Amino acid sequence: MKPNDYIIFEDEHLVAINKPAGMLTIPDRKGSSSLKDWLAARYENILTVHRLDRDTSGTIVFAKTEAAHRQLSQLFEGRDVAKYYVGLVLGQPSQPSGTISTGLMEHPVKKGMMVTHAKGKLSVTDYEVLETFRQFSWMQFRIHTGRMHQIRVHMKHLGTPLVGDELYGDGKPVLLSSIKHRYNLSKVELEERPILARLALHSWKLSFTLFGKAYSLEAEPPKDIRATLQQLRKAK
Repeated sequence: MKPNDYIIFEDEHLVAINKPAGMLTIPDRKGSSSLKDWLAARYENILTVHRLDRDTSGTIVFAKTEAAHRQLSQLFEGRDVAKYYVGLVLGQPSQPSGTISTGLMEHPVKKGMMVTHAKGKLSVTDYEVLETFRQFSWMQFRIHTGRMHQIRVHMKHLGTPLVGDELYGDGKPVLLSSIKHRYNLSKVELEERPILARLALHSWKLSFTLFGKAYSLEAEPPKDIRATLQQLRKAK
């Protein structure tokens, strides 16, 4: 990981990173390598403000000072941060835009999995379809609450789970042969390699005001998502 390739923005208060998919935000119990470890080696003081799921890529913010950490934590907890995501889902929602408002709670049996339930904590997601394809939809989400796996569960609730979601969807990768009508495996390949082989969810933008300064931090979706969208558009 080349540090400078992933820094979106930094000043005396914070650093914003375009987190690669597959990387933990903070170390787990097994001591796996994380974004926090990498930043701690680079900066004198680094403090966690919020998290992204391991398989979700995109914009994430860390504080550089105790004062910034306090303020940012209050902004996130008080829902004073506009949080936008983009993602590729299977199928098409019945309505092109709307708001999902449900209770979310941990699955009573399956650890690490969430379910919609009237007794769960309120979770609110605005969604909008940006583009539709034969099998998929490219969507934008704005979350007003920060529950675990919120967008993933809400998309399952809509009947359009996120592509590559092993917990809430079929977990299948996207193959070029499923998009391209005349696809031929090259002679050197024994089997087809997926063009997208992970959860297709990306933290696109965070907007907030800190110490009187307005921040709007954006991260372009990574290469695998961009390449998939390019192929879907070609096949239209």
